[in-house]
Amino acid sequence: MILAGGRGERLYPLTRDRTKPAVPFGAIYRIIDFSLSNCVNSDIRHIYLLTQYKSTSLNRHIELGWNIFSTRFGEFVRLIPAQQQMDESWYQGTADAIFQNIFTLQQDQPDLVLVLPGDHVYKMDYRTMVDFHIRKGADLTVAALPVNKGSSTDFGVIEVDQEDRITRFQEKPPDPKPMPERPDCVLASMGIYVFDTEVLVKRLIDDFRNEESAHDFGKDLIPAMVDQDKVFVFRFMNRQSGEAAYWRDVGTLDAYWEANMDLVGVTPQLNLYDTEWPIHTYQGDYPPARAVMAHDEGTGAAINALISGGCVIRGGRVFTSVLSPNVAVESGAEVRDSVLMERVHVMAGARVKRAILDKDIHVPAGAEIGYDLERDRKRFTVTDSGIVVVPKTMAVD
Repeated sequence: MILAGGRGERLYPLTRDRTKPAVPFGAIYRIIDFSLSNCVNSDIRHIYLLTQYKSTSLNRHIELGWNIFSTRFGEFVRLIPAQQQMDESWYQGTADAIFQNIFTLQQDQPDLVLVLPGDHVYKMDYRTMVDFHIRKGADLTVAALPVNKGSSTDFGVIEVDQEDRITRFQEKPPDPKPMPERPDCVLASMGIYVFDTEVLVKRLIDDFRNEESAHDFGKDLIPAMVDQDKVFVFRFMNRQSGEAAYWRDVGTLDAYWEANMDLVGVTPQLNLYDTEWPIHTYQGDYPPARAVMAHDEGTGAAINALISGGCVIRGGRVFTSVLSPNVAVESGAEVRDSVLMERVHVMAGARVKRAILDKDIHVPAGAEIGYDLERDRKRFTVTDSGIVVVPKTMAVD
């Protein structure tokens, strides 16, 4: 069950017209593609997608790009919008979203339920976590990895014993106890859970009856289970290096930009070219990308960049950037350290630096974005780190 109804307020204006899991990422993908691809690659093909906030874009993407399952063999990805199943409330929290679909669990009667966030970027074989859960005889297993202690207010923080049984779970604590072996880090929940179905149903009902609960996994349900059930942590590790594997919560504009920049290095931190673990998505019928000379004013070039189908670099230059389909960069224009979504057109002599341009943006000839942040703040959204974000279809002067 994938939680895909996030409002994504910290990603605004990218979430002005779409839910967070539907935000484009990495030139050709949507954020939701990573959780779904992990499921398919892990041979998990009974998938429910719980939606709520501005889901039209997400629904269309699933319809176009994820109609790959064989209903003949019982495979499916099914969209379940919030339906006020229990009362007149929409989903009130992560646990409540599952609770409001408790009849689906009771009807399907699976032995285990894998609960996933639909808004993180990573590659993970869920089978290893499920196997760990079964070996431990756990009622709940929580995936986790070390993060800097200073980031503790962004995560659920876990304390464990020598057997990796969770002894304490705190949601976003300001001053948590660090990991014994790494005093500068805490063990943070990734929001990925494997539940014994019978126990999950009981605890969801208990949580529903608790009038003081916020009906959230991290705040309420998991801390309660730590006190009464067998709850273990699964450490998300890179099998080759033994270090924590790549995982990003792209919940802020800065984190989103940084994760995109992770893709354009000489050795990308997240390998999108791994044929053994492909990331699936919907792709339209685009012509090949091309870089051409424009009026003898220089040849178009792209260095350390992702360039999608349909892109034309017509005498412009692109450095350390991510270009979605049908982007055009004209003669003398320059794009640096930026994310350009579909159908962005950067006209002759324009300059774009450290920016995120949503779909259908026209950057006029000679215009500049990212070079005068004071001026940009009057026109666009500018993050604390100086990333300029231009909303979809907005006029640029």
